[in-house]
Amino acid sequence: MSYVAPSNQPRPRSSPLVWFLRFVLLSSIGAVLLALLLSILLIAWQVVLRDRVVLGVHVGGVDLSGMTAAEAAAALDEEFAPLTEKIYVLRDGERAWQARGSELGLRIATEDMLDRAFALGHSGEAFADIMAQSRAWISGERQPARLVLDENVTLDYLRLLASQIKRDRQDASLRIVDGEAQVQAGVTGRALNIAATLARLTASLRASAEGADIELVVDERGPRLWNVEEAALRLGTALSGPVQLFASDREGGPLGPWTVSPEQIRALLSVTLREDGAGKRYDVSINAEAFSEFLRSLAPGLIIIPVDGRFDFNPRTGELIALSPSRGGRELNIEKTIARLEEAVFSREARLAPMVFDYSLPRYHEGISAAALGIKELVAEATTYYWGSRQNRRSNIAVGAGKLNGIIIAPGEEFAFNQHLGDITPEAGFVDGAVIFGARTVTGIGGGICQVSTTVFRAAFSGGFAITERNSHGYRVGYYEYAGAGPGLDAAIWQPTSDLRFLNNTPHHLLIESEFMGAKDALQFRFYSTRHWRTVLEPPIIRDIVEAPPPRFEENRDLLAGQTRQVDYAAQGADVWVYRNVYDRAGNLVKRDQAYTHYQPWRAVFEVAPGDPRLEAEAGAE
Repeated sequence: MSYVAPSNQPRPRSSPLVWFLRFVLLSSIGAVLLALLLSILLIAWQVVLRDRVVLGVHVGGVDLSGMTAAEAAAALDEEFAPLTEKIYVLRDGERAWQARGSELGLRIATEDMLDRAFALGHSGEAFADIMAQSRAWISGERQPARLVLDENVTLDYLRLLASQIKRDRQDASLRIVDGEAQVQAGVTGRALNIAATLARLTASLRASAEGADIELVVDERGPRLWNVEEAALRLGTALSGPVQLFASDREGGPLGPWTVSPEQIRALLSVTLREDGAGKRYDVSINAEAFSEFLRSLAPGLIIIPVDGRFDFNPRTGELIALSPSRGGRELNIEKTIARLEEAVFSREARLAPMVFDYSLPRYHEGISAAALGIKELVAEATTYYWGSRQNRRSNIAVGAGKLNGIIIAPGEEFAFNQHLGDITPEAGFVDGAVIFGARTVTGIGGGICQVSTTVFRAAFSGGFAITERNSHGYRVGYYEYAGAGPGLDAAIWQPTSDLRFLNNTPHHLLIESEFMGAKDALQFRFYSTRHWRTVLEPPIIRDIVEAPPPRFEENRDLLAGQTRQVDYAAQGADVWVYRNVYDRAGNLVKRDQAYTHYQPWRAVFEVAPGDPRLEAEAGAE
C-alpha cells in the first residue's frame, strides 16, 4: 500500500472576470428560457381564446367572459328573449288583440351582438389582440344590447288584423214582406289603415320593448241612409225605465241613488231628422243639461277635502316620520256626470250612472322627504308651563296641542290657529275650563286652549316669522309668566272672532311639532325648517302700571259658612312692548318690530257662602 501525503499548495482562485462572464451567461440563458415560457403561455392563451370571448366583455350587462359562441348565444337569449315576449295590446274600440313582440317582428340581434363581442381581441394581429384582451380583462368592455324589428313580419300581422276588422258598407233598405214593413239597417264600412297603423306600431316597438297599448287606425265609411228602426229602438230604450245616479262616500259606502223617472226623461227627449255628408238620419237626443242645476245642488255634499299627512322630524336622520296618513280629495264633475247620465238613458242594460269626480292629491303624502321640503333643522321653539292647572285645563291643552302636531306650512302660506285647531266642542274632545269672557273669568268649553296659542305665538315670534294677527288677553295671566317669562308674549283666541295667524315668509317649508310634557307640566312647540335668519328678542318694556282694583265678593249658595273660593286673580294693568331684531345670515339687521300689549287692571273675585259679612261690605261699596 502506498501513501500520498496531502499537498500544502493552495488552489488557484477564479478571477472576477470569470465570475462576471458566468453571471452574464446564466442570466442570458434564464432570460431566454423566461421569454420562451412567456411565449408558450401567450400562444397557449391565444389558443384557448381562439373560439371564446375574451375576459371582461359584457353585452347589455351579461358577462360573456370565456364563453364559446354557443354559450354566449344561449346567455344572450336567456337574458333578452323575454323582451321579445312582452305583450302588446292592439285596440279597436272595445275589441283588442294581444301579440308578443316576437309575433310583431321584434327579435334579438344575437348574431350582431356576438360578432361585436368576438371582434374584440380576435383581429388576427397578435400585438393588437393582446393589448385589447389586456384592456378588456383589466377595465372591462361593455357593449349595448340590440333588438331589431322586422317590418315585414309587422306588416304581415297587420294584414291579418285587417281581414278581421274589415267590414263593407251597407246602405239601409226597406222592403215589404208579407204585408209588413221590414227594415234592414245600414252598416258602416270599416277598414284598417295599414300604413298609419304600421307607423304608429313600429314607433312604439322601437321606442320601448316593455309592451304597450296601441290604438289601431281604422277608417270608417257610414251608410248614405240610416233606418228609422234605430231611432225607434233608441227612443224605446230611453223610456224603458228609470235611470239612477249614485256615488260613494269617503269610506266607500253608498250614496243615493237619485232616480230620474221615465216621465222626466220623456219631457227632455227630442227627435230630429238631419242630413249631412253621410246621408239622412234620425237623431234621438236628450237635453241632459237640464239636470245640471240639480247636480249643482248635490255637489257641495259630495266634496271630499284632501287631507295632508302629518309628520315628526327626526333630527338624527333628517327624515320625516308619518304620524297620520294623507287622504285624497274630490269634487263632482258636473259636465262628465251629465254625459254619464246620458249614456245610461240610452242603455237598456246599464241604467245606473255613477257620478264622475275630479280627484286631487294631498300636498304632503307619506312618500315626501324632508330634503324636498327644505326641512332640515330646528329654527325656533317655545316652552310654557301650566303648574297648578286643574285636570280639565290640562286636558284641553293636550287635545289642542295634539291637533296642531305635525302640520306643514308651505313658503308664503299663512298659518291660521283656528283653522288647524277646528271647532272647540265636546265632540272634538274639549271639556269645560276657565275662559275670559267680557270682564270675568268664567267656565266654558276649551278653557286653557290659549296656553296652546300663546306657545305657538312665542315660537313664531322668536323664529322671525311675520305675525299677521295676534290678540292679547285682557289681563296678565300668571301661567304665561312662569319660569321667568316676562309679560307681553301671550296670544288669546276666541272662536270665531279672534285668531292667531302668522306667515311663513321664508323660501322653505315649515314643520310644526308639539309636545305635551305632562310630567313636567310643560307644553313645547318646535319649528323645523332651514334657518333663514337669526332673531333676538329684547327684554319687555313695561310702562303705565295700574294697580289691581279691590277684590270682589260674590255669593255662592253651594258653599258652607266660612268657605271661600277664589275664581279670579288680581293683576296689575300695564302697557308692554317686546321688540325683536331679525338679522340675515350675514348679520345685517333686516327687520325690527314689536309685540305691543295693553293689559287692564284685574280684580280678584271670591265666592263666599250666603250671609258672609263681606257681602254686605261689597253691597255698601256699590
